[in-house]
Amino acid sequence: MSKLRLTLACGDYDFLSPLFDGTVKPAGVDLTVLTMPSPERHGRMLRHEEFDVCELSLVGYLVARDRGCNYNAIPVFPHRRFRHSYMVKRTGCGIEKPSDLNGKRVALDTLQNSAGLWMRGILQDHYGVDLKTIEWWCQEEEDVPFEPAKWMKLKRVPAGKNVDQMLLDAELEAALYPEVLPSIRNSSPKVALLFPDPKAAEIDYYRKSGIFPIMHTVVIKNHILEKDPWVAMSLVQAFQRAKEVCFERMRDPRSFALVWVQDLMREQKEIFGADPWPYNLDDNRKDLEAAIRYEYKQGMIKKKPEIEDLFFPASLQRIQHYV
Repeated sequence: MSKLRLTLACGDYDFLSPLFDGTVKPAGVDLTVLTMPSPERHGRMLRHEEFDVCELSLVGYLVARDRGCNYNAIPVFPHRRFRHSYMVKRTGCGIEKPSDLNGKRVALDTLQNSAGLWMRGILQDHYGVDLKTIEWWCQEEEDVPFEPAKWMKLKRVPAGKNVDQMLLDAELEAALYPEVLPSIRNSSPKVALLFPDPKAAEIDYYRKSGIFPIMHTVVIKNHILEKDPWVAMSLVQAFQRAKEVCFERMRDPRSFALVWVQDLMREQKEIFGADPWPYNLDDNRKDLEAAIRYEYKQGMIKKKPEIEDLFFPASLQRIQHYV
């Protein structure tokens, strides 16, 4: 019997590489993998639904689902990231601690960006930041139109300007941005990180909250799931096996150009346990509950879904771990 041919759009991650090179093949599926940057991939899926299977912004998925999209997620989360090191302040403007952001002008990429959502939620939940007092300046248009919460004070960055230069020109006091701003890369004295030791802050946040923020999930078009529901579990198992093959490779320090890689691996295991990237609902419930709560309070979704309802039912069977 011929295999089902599907196209997967995703990022170029080490624990997906076994899917790229054919070491791991989803049962019954002939998978063509397209790697591309997140903004392009997310925009093409959210606006045009171009791919059979797609790594997609968790926030974008929740917004699109709330409005009736034609795809469903599986409990695979290929990108997570702590975000304390992406919170930037302008020096000399009175911001010494996170709560000093109250009443200030703060830049974002978009409201729907997962990184920005997590940063706003973390600052509100753990650092005394009152989001209602802040004037939010968005750089880009939203991928999915929506009506934000009425309490959000929103502004749009004028054409021809960008948030980094506005920060340097004292038109903004801070930025919560998904990528490292050029001014930070260039060590400009006009800007600094909101958290001087972001790694320590991130470890402390994780130990207190139990959350390693989920940036992306994986979605599959509904017409595929309706015709061949087995595809969901086939792909979950393939993503899981690819990750485990990656972990097996990581045990060999020859695989890396990092001098102290074994020390890093030991530190990671001490903090997170054997697998910081679990693919299931049980280990991700806190993360998902927080993301839903943040989106609902900020007006991105009109109703709070049950976590199980976010994922295709046939994909929720607990998968066996090989390592």
